[in-house]
Amino acid sequence: MSLNKRIYLKQGKEESLKRFHPWIFSGAISRAEGNPEEGDLVDVIGSRGEFLARGHCQIGSIAVRILTFEDEAIDADFWRRRIESAWNLRMRLKLFDTQKNTAFRLVHGEGDFLPGLIIDFYSDTAVVQAHSVGMHLVRREIAEALQAVVGGKLKNIFYKSEGTLPYKAALEPENGYLFGGSEVSGVALENGLKFKIDWLKGQKTGFFVDQRDNRSLLEKFSENRHVLNLFCYTGGFSCFALRGGAALVHSVDSSAKAIDLTRENVGLNFGNDARHTAFTDDAFRFLEQGGGDYDLIVLDPPAFAKHQSALKNALVGYRKLNAAAIRKIQPGGIIFTFSCSQAVSRENFRLAVFSAAAQTGKRVKILHQLTQAADHPINLYHPESEYLKGLVLEIE
Repeated sequence: MSLNKRIYLKQGKEESLKRFHPWIFSGAISRAEGNPEEGDLVDVIGSRGEFLARGHCQIGSIAVRILTFEDEAIDADFWRRRIESAWNLRMRLKLFDTQKNTAFRLVHGEGDFLPGLIIDFYSDTAVVQAHSVGMHLVRREIAEALQAVVGGKLKNIFYKSEGTLPYKAALEPENGYLFGGSEVSGVALENGLKFKIDWLKGQKTGFFVDQRDNRSLLEKFSENRHVLNLFCYTGGFSCFALRGGAALVHSVDSSAKAIDLTRENVGLNFGNDARHTAFTDDAFRFLEQGGGDYDLIVLDPPAFAKHQSALKNALVGYRKLNAAAIRKIQPGGIIFTFSCSQAVSRENFRLAVFSAAAQTGKRVKILHQLTQAADHPINLYHPESEYLKGLVLEIE
């Protein structure tokens, strides 16, 4: 099969594709044929005229997101096969259990060989996010493939891409249902705990499922501890700390809506539990000025660096945040600290935490090195898909 629209690479720029990296950068392109526009399918051709890959064209430094390295049709059967492969992996991981767990990521972009596409699954609702124009244009084909693969387990497909598509594309996308539509929110289970999922108005797709394993680990550290959960969002870490037997849990977020959702989730699982208090406040200010003899602190901020250009400032932010927490925590305390910035490497994040610890003069041990849950698989050929980094520290 061949397409009329082609991208030709400069000599020597084929090497990354031969290593199966799923991105073509604009600087690698020699010329284009067929006037490809953003979102179009294009063939990628090597400097000797050989077919290398097929993918979605886009404007920007990433010029093509590769869908396949084979000369195959990108059609309904292609979408079904890719989504079926992703679904089968989650079933092998036993992530869909109506008694225990009904929240998981079904498609993780490059990690599932579908760059530009995110799908999170909550009980009976799939929330779809397109991060490329190409995926936006095939959103209905994606919805049909989802229905074919998931079948009767699927009640709603909600498309939520207003905030994720390139603004320069001038698409004016609207969030809305591609299938179903009888629900505006729902309740999903994570390791037996209930969480309200607001896919209409919540951040991202409504919940951060990537922290599932890390929340379970925190539960094991929580017994009799005084816990401070900063940037709490929906209160996931707070709920697991409470179930783990924490003596006190304080949840802090600058968003009043997030605090309301945290209180609602605590109530779903523990009723009016006197151990929990939530505060609408800036996390840095709360650390510096707030009271409390905390011996377990969670630092799970939003991405400080969404692009490489913001890396320097992000590392300063991580260093300040961790230094403040290390100074605040009681001797023998535990800190769960994270970065979800793709632009921040594991080494850079660890160096920022090291610098923070050195500033305080405290002795610090690393007990665990953390990453995203298995339903956020990392494409071995695309190290950028390993975005979540975490450390569990003991402060002597």
